[in-house]
Amino acid sequence: MQTHFTTEQLADSSMRESEKILRSCVHCGFCTATCPTYLLGGDELDSPRGRIYLIKDMLENDRAADKAVVTHIDRCLSCLSCMSTCPSGVNYMNLVDHARSHIEKTYTRPWHDRMVRFMLGAILPYPARFRTALAVGRFGKPLRPLLGTLPGGRRLQAMLDLVPNSPGSDKQPHAASQPALGAPRVAILKGCAQVVLDPEINEATSRVLARLGIETVPAPGEACCGAIVHHMGHEERALAFARRNIDAWWPLIEDGLAAILITASGCGTTIKNYGFMLRDDPEYAEKARIVSELAKDITEYLEGADLPQFEPNGLVVAYHSPCSMQHGQQIKEQPKALLRQFGYTVKEVPEGHICCGSAGTYNILQPEIALELRERKVRNIELVAPDVIATGNIGCMTQIGAGTDIPIVHTITLIDRAMRRR
Repeated sequence: MQTHFTTEQLADSSMRESEKILRSCVHCGFCTATCPTYLLGGDELDSPRGRIYLIKDMLENDRAADKAVVTHIDRCLSCLSCMSTCPSGVNYMNLVDHARSHIEKTYTRPWHDRMVRFMLGAILPYPARFRTALAVGRFGKPLRPLLGTLPGGRRLQAMLDLVPNSPGSDKQPHAASQPALGAPRVAILKGCAQVVLDPEINEATSRVLARLGIETVPAPGEACCGAIVHHMGHEERALAFARRNIDAWWPLIEDGLAAILITASGCGTTIKNYGFMLRDDPEYAEKARIVSELAKDITEYLEGADLPQFEPNGLVVAYHSPCSMQHGQQIKEQPKALLRQFGYTVKEVPEGHICCGSAGTYNILQPEIALELRERKVRNIELVAPDVIATGNIGCMTQIGAGTDIPIVHTITLIDRAMRRR
């Protein structure tokens, strides 16, 4: 794609990177075939190619975002399916992140939109606040029908729809195992929403690692990965979270940490991008690069471990690959291979490359599209008639679980169960 940025514009690092990305696009349109919003609505501007044109026009002409641009960018799930499909290697993720940051700096949203986004950014990244909000939400569920009459009420209803009916455990993952001297040492990202909604995921991870003789160590001061605010365009807040986590992990890295393990694939995609996000920070650029290299999804890390082989147990598992896993990190076969190794019968889900509609806060900010995608995903899962659904992201678990009676658990939970039964 031909661009016409000025020398002054290209002096800005973000603009310079976006210009490179725009130039790599060859207009082929392959991305439209796998874009969920284009598949649902058929609007070219709701496809990656269409959004790229909008972003190019906005950035190149150095103009503020308008309602039309914001509408189509907001509808993007950042599922990154387009990046898996693109033959030219267009880094759509970094381009749309830049566009969202530009939108937040140049566009004034309606007050009710700002209110919902403020609530999400002020609550979700902080476990104590999120736990309190869920308790309030359970009491507020009877008021759901009344909210539909308010400005932005459909989003508030979507929030209540995702609130679990019973409180999760407050149990925190145990700090460390006691393996043999000289064992590999890893840190497990505690996370924010996941540790409230399902703390058992990290507990199961710690148990599995302990059985494999791998030491888990705590990282005091660790916080949210920053994905929630990053994808809403709040770039500085996202970078602040990234720096805080790097500061928490750095003493462990200097002491020989083997890996930073992540059990929520949305977080994994963001942390693996810290090196890019902090590329211009002289104090953190090199540290961020090293952190990104050490970050591993738990299934990615276990692929290289010395694992036992289990006999078939008869349980049929539908594996749902989160978009942030298969497209954002290009981890596709490892989770399924692990489940088979631990005795499970794994079924492929039709249209497995299409998003379930969770996408961080998307199921709250774009509830109608998210509902369509969830219904489509659930129909495809139910076609394979599984006993259980496995996935690698808490957002997908919450989204899909709200639409089906089939149990849905994290992949590591099934691995832990198999090891505990042995």
